[in-house]
Amino acid sequence: MRDVIVIGAGGGGPVVAAELAGRGLDVLLLEGGPRQADPGSQWSHAENDANNPNDGYLRFGPEDRDAPAWFREWTNNMFVWQLSGVGGTTQHYYGNSPRPMPGVFRGYEGPDAAEYDTAHRFPFTYAEFRPYLEWVEATLPVETAAMGTKEALMFRGCEAVGLPVQTSRDISRPAFRPQQNAILQPGGTAGRTDRSELLVYPQATGCTFCGHCFQGCYAPLRAPRNQFAKRSTDNSYVPLGLAADAVRPGGRPVELLTDSFVRRIRHEQQGAHTVARGVEWRNNATGELFSEDARVVVLAGGATESPRLWFNSGLPDPNDWVGRGHTDHHFDWVVGAFDEYTGNSKGANSSARLDWPGRGGIENVGLGPAIQAFSLSLSDSGTRGHYTNGRGLYGPWDGPSGRLVADELKDLMAGGIDHLLNFLVITDDHVQPDNRITPSLFPADENGAPAKIDVTLRGRVPRTRENREFMVARAAEIMRAAGARTVYRLDWAPLLLHVHSTMRMGESDRDSVLDADAEARWVRRLFIADNSALANSLGGPNPTLSTQALATRTAEKIFGRYFGGDPWVGVEAPVPSTDPRISARMQQLGL
Repeated sequence: MRDVIVIGAGGGGPVVAAELAGRGLDVLLLEGGPRQADPGSQWSHAENDANNPNDGYLRFGPEDRDAPAWFREWTNNMFVWQLSGVGGTTQHYYGNSPRPMPGVFRGYEGPDAAEYDTAHRFPFTYAEFRPYLEWVEATLPVETAAMGTKEALMFRGCEAVGLPVQTSRDISRPAFRPQQNAILQPGGTAGRTDRSELLVYPQATGCTFCGHCFQGCYAPLRAPRNQFAKRSTDNSYVPLGLAADAVRPGGRPVELLTDSFVRRIRHEQQGAHTVARGVEWRNNATGELFSEDARVVVLAGGATESPRLWFNSGLPDPNDWVGRGHTDHHFDWVVGAFDEYTGNSKGANSSARLDWPGRGGIENVGLGPAIQAFSLSLSDSGTRGHYTNGRGLYGPWDGPSGRLVADELKDLMAGGIDHLLNFLVITDDHVQPDNRITPSLFPADENGAPAKIDVTLRGRVPRTRENREFMVARAAEIMRAAGARTVYRLDWAPLLLHVHSTMRMGESDRDSVLDADAEARWVRRLFIADNSALANSLGGPNPTLSTQALATRTAEKIFGRYFGGDPWVGVEAPVPSTDPRISARMQQLGL
């Protein structure tokens, strides 16, 4: 029998696995997708090769790229950008690691307290949570982003409209700042040249400013895996877990099995209580089925797959909140065309941000040509200058909102992507019970019933819609003040990247699945450690840091509740995932 089985090696699962393995527990980490053992030879900077949802190496599907992607049912026209594989969606995230807004936690009494979703708060205070944020920030590590021209332009616009600079990592007022991101600072030749032969480890360390964060990071070339610049979990917590015996006295290495899709959480009834006992999984390549017991099971499949597996396992749902309360960040997209050079395609893709407590935020986003064109063609408002679908929103941008096509798109792209500046508008989305994940009625595949994403993305509560319009207007004003000659608002169609809350923790058993320690209210010895455990949409900040801090806290609670251990956060120092002992151990293992 294992001590702990963790389901899912995305943003949260490897955190629990590494932390518990470092305390000497026997941990099995199961991942349904692949592990890219040698990204330098397996990956590329070609945008379609990476991101094609059918056969890209960053897709939701098995390791065999000739096999079809796994099916999900979508009840609305939307694009769900989620991945399988070790690292999960952190493989293509930008490393952005802002802290959550304090107003989404219990006990907040700031002047803007009423602006948040006060009915769905975290069941502990921000002060209690901060040490776990600091622990993850030290482990990854999270640092002030290396910046370039696109960030300078955003800052110029923010200053011009009178916004102050935020100097604390805690969000306390409407203000702009550099991103706090999980991307290693450039060193040596990195950031100083674009000659590939000079951007090789150890001559170059950290971010090489290649501009291809979204296609997965394997820079600098020939670096040890835990020295790749972007700290996705396949480059940080997974190596830390695999080398747990080398970096902590008494540690035991995590056992990682990939291409292993969990079909069911095994459980039994003990009196009035359901108790998790283990898991059953399928090897995608051979079809062989396996089963193993564990003292504790941790579900970390993500905001879509965690409720799907719960339903497919026949686990209890007495308050009907499993899968409910799906939140995202109700994105929108504002683009500026400049006469001057913007550096859009250079450097870490998103190194500057604005946070507005009670509303949401804005971050700059640099893109390559294919995804830049995609971003300009995604709209709910029809086509600029041709038809508006009844929307055609007007405001402090030029003309009506809508997608760009034909000559307008061609001319804009022909001017060069390094004369464009992109702002992603991120909204504080309030929890709605009717936005949910349910089992699909389509036939089950080899992994069981697929998920149905039943999310009414345009049927938001009035406050969420108001938040989006407020932040879009601020984005357009800042873009204009930065010097854009033309400002475009796309009115983006539904694009799901930041998704949370479908297995939410909460203050009441009436509308939550997890207690304050992230243990399932209705299933003992089952914990959840992914974005789905988040109580709400965090006020708007990107979710990965908060999920990883919550996963650290969850690991500590598991250790104390079921293995008799003492808390460690605040008592000892974290091991940085860049520790050279990890590199040496990975080399010994041939990984």
